[in-house]
This record gives sequence, C-alpha cells and structure tokens, in this order.
Amino acid sequence: MGRVIRALVKAAPLASILAAFAMLLVSVAPSEAQRRVGPSKPRPKAAVPAPVVAAPPAAPEIVDTRPRERIEADVSTRSIAVTSAYTGTRIVVFGTVVDSRQQSAASGYYDLVIVLEGVPGEMVVRKKSRSVGIWRNTDAITFTDVPSFYAIVATRPSDEIAEAAVLSGARIGFDHVSMSLLPGTEKLHSEKEIAAFKTSVTRLKGDKDLYLESPYGVAFIGPSLFRASIDLPANVPVGPLTARIHLFREGRLLDTFRSQVVLQREGVGLALHNFALQQSFLYGLLTVLTAVGAGLAASALFPRGGH
Repeated sequence: MGRVIRALVKAAPLASILAAFAMLLVSVAPSEAQRRVGPSKPRPKAAVPAPVVAAPPAAPEIVDTRPRERIEADVSTRSIAVTSAYTGTRIVVFGTVVDSRQQSAASGYYDLVIVLEGVPGEMVVRKKSRSVGIWRNTDAITFTDVPSFYAIVATRPSDEIAEAAVLSGARIGFDHVSMSLLPGTEKLHSEKEIAAFKTSVTRLKGDKDLYLESPYGVAFIGPSLFRASIDLPANVPVGPLTARIHLFREGRLLDTFRSQVVLQREGVGLALHNFALQQSFLYGLLTVLTAVGAGLAASALFPRGGH
C-alpha cells in the first residue's frame, strides 16, 4: 500500500508537466480550419459616402411676348397709263414696320428687300459659235416663267442680308429668278450649261434695262418708316407688276407684303394695239399703203432736179 501511494506522489508532478505542455501546444499551433483558409486579413474600412451637393435651380426660360413685326406698305400709283407719249415712269414704294423694335433709322436692326416682277413668259436663248469662218446658232434653250421685268432694291446687297437658301426660297436676286426649262428638255443639257444660259438671260434683260438692281435703294426715314423708288423704262412690257416687300432681321425672313401695279394701254396706242391683234391682215395692208403714200408724197414735194 505504501508503495502505491509513493508511486502516485511521484507520478503527479509528471502529469502536471505533461498537461501544461499540452495546453501550450494548443495555444501556439494553428487550427485545422486556419491552416486551410490561411491567415486572416484585415477587413477594409467601409467607404464614407461623399456629401451630395444640390444643383442650383435652372433659370426660368424667358419667353418673348412681344408681337411679331410685320409690314404695311403701298405704292405711289396702282395704275400706269401707257400711251404713245409714254417714256417711262417712277414708282415709289413706302410703308412701315408695325411693332418695330428698331431704335433709330441708322441702327441697322432690320433689312428690307423690295422686288418688282413683271408678267412671266417664255424666252428662247441661243448660243452662237464660230464655224467655218462664220458665226451661227449652235445651241438653244427655252425657258418658261421668265419675268418680263425684274427690279430689286434693298438696304444693302442681298447676299449680305441672308443665306443663299433663304434668298432662293423667296426668289430674291438674279441668281434666284424663277426660270423653268421647257418640259421634256431637262436632260438635254448639263447643269453647267443651264446655269450659263440663265446668266445670259439676266445679261440680255439687263442690257435692255429690264433687269435692274440697286443694293442701297431702300432707306429708313425713322424707326419704322421706309421708302424706295424704282424706275420703269419706256420699253417695260405692258401688264401687271407684282411688288414684294421682304423684312429681315439677322438673316431671318420675318414678313412679306405684296402689292400690285398695272400698266395698261390707253388712247390711240390702245386702239392701234387692239386693231393690230384683231385685224392683223388689214393692219398690215394699211401699214404698206401708208408707207407707199408717204414715199409718193415725199417725191412730189421734193422732186429731183434735172440735168
């Protein structure tokens, strides 16, 4: 019995040492889960949201409630008598810009273009070329809807007032005069040839004073009042003339006003014109008889002296 007790006493310190050593190993050695996953990583810090800055309120849209400008105009005469003594006349176009925003006549806030057009008609343009030492007609184009008279007056050159597309839509300027090809002949000539023939029409009409241009022919005589004059030559074709007054601001067409002037024959000229149209044979016969009678009368009054 004594031996057993001594053995237990001797074994107790050894057991305590072994237990302490086992606890040290457990605290130092990594667990199985840690060996598989690996060393733990520090968690990232949560991002702090940036402060939201409210956008400034949008400026209220400014709506222009002022009435839109428009033109009221007239011509000095609505009817012109063409008699045997007619040598030409002058037409005055005047008017006002209603609801004008212009401060003075010299401010240049508005631009005005006035176009006076005659009756459209057909015109044949021929091209001459030198061949075998002589000049002869080698090509021709027939245009329709060509104005018999075309005058344009403005506050400044039209190409400085608006873009070409705007001028073309309003038929403003010699480059935009209405000229249509005879139906069925559109494919017979190139665009370059057609443009050259159109330029010839303008030149030929201009040589007869039937196509006129005055880039500074319109003048403001106040913030809204304007005035212009157009000279009609003696050879202007008889018929109605249409006046178009266009109002521009910064290249935009604001308004268009139209008026009309009528050229009509009166007196002896009207009677002779109607007789020539209605009795063409008798008119030609009387013309020949008149010429013969005038020749006989001249020979009787001024006989040749004999030798």
